[in-house]
Amino acid sequence: MASDSHWFFWALLSAGFAALTAIFAKIGLAGVDSDLATLIRTGVILVVLAGFVSYASKWSNPFQLSGKTWLFLVLSGLATGASWVCYFRALKMGEASKVAPVDKLSLVLVAVFAFLFLHERPSAREWTGILMVGAGVLVLAFKR
Repeated sequence: MASDSHWFFWALLSAGFAALTAIFAKIGLAGVDSDLATLIRTGVILVVLAGFVSYASKWSNPFQLSGKTWLFLVLSGLATGASWVCYFRALKMGEASKVAPVDKLSLVLVAVFAFLFLHERPSAREWTGILMVGAGVLVLAFKR
C-alpha cells in the first residue's frame, strides 16, 4: 500500500490531468457526437492502462478477486461510464470553464456519501471547505 503521505501529490496530479481532460475534450468534441467521443476516449484509456499494468508487472488474475470486489468495481465502472457520458454531453453544449466546476460538485457528494456509507467524519474545518466548494458551484451554475 502506498504511503498516506503521498496521497496529496497524486490528488494534485489528478486535478491537473482532469483540467487538461476538460480542455482537450472541449477542443476534440468539435464536429463529433459526444457519445462517440466518449467511446474513443475510453478505448485510449483501456490501451494506456493495459500497457501500464503490463509494464509495471501489476497484472494478476482478476478471476481470483472476491465477488464483493467484482460487484463494487463493476458498479464503479458503470458510474464512471455514466459520468463520462454526461460530462461529454455537457461539454459539447456548454463552456468548459462552467461545466468542469459544476462537475466538481462531486466533491460535495463524495463527502456526503462517505459520511453516510463509509462512516467517515470530516472535521468542522473540512466541512467548511466542502461547503465552500458547493457554494462556488452554485455561484457558477446560476446566473442572475
